Amino acid sequence: MTEQGTAAAASTPAIADGPNTIKVIISGGFATVYRDVLPEFERSTGIGVETGSGASEGTGPKTIRHQLANGTKADVVILSREGLRSLTEDGRIRAGSEAGLATAPLAAAVRAGSRKPDIGNDVALRKALIDAGEVVAPSSTSGQYVRDKVFPRLNLPDTVRLTLEARGTEAAEALRAGKANLSIGPTSELVQEGGIEVVGLLPPDFQLVQTFTAAIVSDAQAPEAAKRLIDFLVSDSDILLAAIKRAGMERPRG
Repeated sequence: MTEQGTAAAASTPAIADGPNTIKVIISGGFATVYRDVLPEFERSTGIGVETGSGASEGTGPKTIRHQLANGTKADVVILSREGLRSLTEDGRIRAGSEAGLATAPLAAAVRAGSRKPDIGNDVALRKALIDAGEVVAPSSTSGQYVRDKVFPRLNLPDTVRLTLEARGTEAAEALRAGKANLSIGPTSELVQEGGIEVVGLLPPDFQLVQTFTAAIVSDAQAPEAAKRLIDFLVSDSDILLAAIKRAGMERPRG
């Protein structure tokens, strides 16, 4: 997959009687899994996929909500369940098309080679944040949770500063570059980033487990092909389950 899309192999069968290209906008939480398995979907179905990216929540032009509201066309969106609620309220999601793909808890990471602090309970997490001083997180669902729920409950001093970057990849880059000493985000956005190392999961009392969800956009131009992609992403194929495990994610329970 490339950011502009991937052409399907000419030798594979195209979807009958309908468009054989779909457009997807995806947030960072499920992106590593998606990148790993998309070539198999395209190969096996003959459906080409053009992929754009956006944040699940937040403000500004990088959010999926803003893109759809300002004319960006898509057939499928993949984002946190919290972000999907806003799109549903906006009338931009086909009723009944939602499908939970995988869950990711919040974790913390440091630059590769740095000391890994203890974050196993509230006292240890507070100390780790104070010692870090500069903390970074994505400005989407996870970052808003850290800002609005985690930091206030820990009663942190003013010496601890939280910077919210637009995307998880940008938060990881800030950590690598030394602009922060600790990053907090979904495990799936941390475990496969080079130059950083996961410390561990946030304690249960401060945990947010996000469910990353796919849905068909209300004005999708290729709804049948879009459904085939979602069916593939919820399947029990070995390649998909292995990719989910590598990303530190699990299938939704229940």
